[in-house]
Amino acid sequence: MNNLLNPEGKLMLLFTKIAYSAYLNVLWLIFCLPIVTAGASTTALFYVTLKIAKDEEGNITKSFFRAFCQNFKKATIIWLILLTLGIILALDGYIFYHMHSENALWTLGTAIFFVALAAYAIILMYIFPLLARFENTVKAMFLNSIMLGMRFLLCTVLMAVIYFAMGFIIINLFTPAVIFGEGLCALLCSHLLANILQLCAEKAELSENGQSIINK
Repeated sequence: MNNLLNPEGKLMLLFTKIAYSAYLNVLWLIFCLPIVTAGASTTALFYVTLKIAKDEEGNITKSFFRAFCQNFKKATIIWLILLTLGIILALDGYIFYHMHSENALWTLGTAIFFVALAAYAIILMYIFPLLARFENTVKAMFLNSIMLGMRFLLCTVLMAVIYFAMGFIIINLFTPAVIFGEGLCALLCSHLLANILQLCAEKAELSENGQSIINK
């Protein structure tokens, strides 16, 4: 029993990290409220959860706010691009759904749509953790996101399962789980991404435009 209550024990550390994820989820939601700041808020969230995954969290609130400010401009540009692309994909999906047909053109268009949707989802899952960890151009961030997502396909699938499971639980099983929401998803994904991003840091090379990837 004493071992279970030991502040340094694995169980208590697990509970502490879960509590951190709930607190970070609240911070993330607050800083997402203007909508346009969602990219910077998500980047700050992953900055902290990646630190937690390596047991280097420090002061969570200060780390979150510092990362939010440091990455605000680039994260906002990336988010606005993603938001625009997401709206376009949503409209395309609506059109394809209501124009259902058996002809070859519709089938080809639908196939292209699903490929684009998968690429979009991969970029969405990887780009903000990458921005939280590295300094690079916006174009390079998008390219690196899709490349990493394809290279580490198992990690990509597991991350997608995490987000899907959280959404399913909140919508269908236990709505109060929303208190953990994105915070817990980011923490779990950070544990999956920690080694991958460390590998990227060790093997960082000059990008195509001659600009180095800088480890934050």
